[in-house]
Amino acid sequence: MKLIRSILDKQEKHFLKGGKLEKFFPLYEAVDTFLYTPAAPTRTASHVRDLMDLKRMMMTVVIALIPAVLMAVYNTGLQANLGMEELGLISSNHWQARVIEWLGIGFDPSNILGNMAFGALYFLPVYLVTIAVGGFWEVLFAIVRKHEVNEGFLVTSLLFPLILPPNIPYWQVALGISFGVVIGKEVFGGVGMNILNPALTARAFLFFAYPAEISGDKVWVAVDGLSRATALAQFADSTMEVTYSWMDAFLGFIPGSMGETSALACLIGAVILIATKVGSWKIMLSVVIGMLATSLGLNAIGSATNPMFNLAPYWHFVIGGFAFGTVFMATDPVSASMTEQGKYVYGFLIGFFTVLVRVVNPAFPEGVMLAILFMNVFAPIIDKYFINQNIKRRLARNGV
Repeated sequence: MKLIRSILDKQEKHFLKGGKLEKFFPLYEAVDTFLYTPAAPTRTASHVRDLMDLKRMMMTVVIALIPAVLMAVYNTGLQANLGMEELGLISSNHWQARVIEWLGIGFDPSNILGNMAFGALYFLPVYLVTIAVGGFWEVLFAIVRKHEVNEGFLVTSLLFPLILPPNIPYWQVALGISFGVVIGKEVFGGVGMNILNPALTARAFLFFAYPAEISGDKVWVAVDGLSRATALAQFADSTMEVTYSWMDAFLGFIPGSMGETSALACLIGAVILIATKVGSWKIMLSVVIGMLATSLGLNAIGSATNPMFNLAPYWHFVIGGFAFGTVFMATDPVSASMTEQGKYVYGFLIGFFTVLVRVVNPAFPEGVMLAILFMNVFAPIIDKYFINQNIKRRLARNGV
């Protein structure tokens, strides 16, 4: 590490004002502060509340996402191996399968390490494309605006692959993250100024631009010629038998977007975020309460033609992206409500609209993404209302 520190120190003069590479100082600063503590840290505590800064906050979210990443890697490989077993295949045209054959691992669903290796060959390329393309836009805007490269993209770059299907074309990954970073964040001014969650904005763009690849009703398992209906699609179709148990859905052993299938992994992440006070438990709880109230209300109404009216709340929690969206997307500190009372309203309405879209609107089998983005837009209005109410109470209290 001393060698790297020495190299960075020797090259610093080229990036400072007047240097040949002055324009690229944000890139140098990003690498330097990512590896080491800044050379000129704040010595006084006049503006420091605690030890949690943006970098530590983002790294905490990354740590909380690790269980979801591990399940994404394992389940992607598991579903691919189960698909090959179902079709009676001993090989596949996918380059990932050829690598597994070359490694001599085999296509055995009971082989945990084999599933992990197979799944990693699908997840890692999507992640690397996201990092490369999204990072390019982050650095470009930082250079043009002459500000530092923020660590917020570390989280966005990990969230985005987790909400994608395993066999999505890489060019669509590049296009989606470009839209999410540029249109969802940078046009608003960058980190801290965006009103929409960038990862969900990228996912929404792909959802409407390329619905065949991200339909939400069927997920193409990473095997040629095989597609399986998601749990949501099975529940929505009265002629279709539900082939997944609740425990399989809770643990994450079902087809779906790579990182959204395991409610258990999301709950572990929730514990980490709440314990470190990075994620708001008020928003998480309110989303769940909104889901419970709405689903129970629709259960009471019932329907002879729409089986989704009868779907129990405990199923809503474990299928689709509800748990993942509740823990990691709805709690985004930038795009969520910031007032304490507003968090309850914001979260409740996300749960309400999620179930409403799932049950009432057959065109969109999954409602979490749309519900969160919709409430992102209204979060400032909710906060403004409660701020104004607080101002009125203070004025009345002081006789003004």
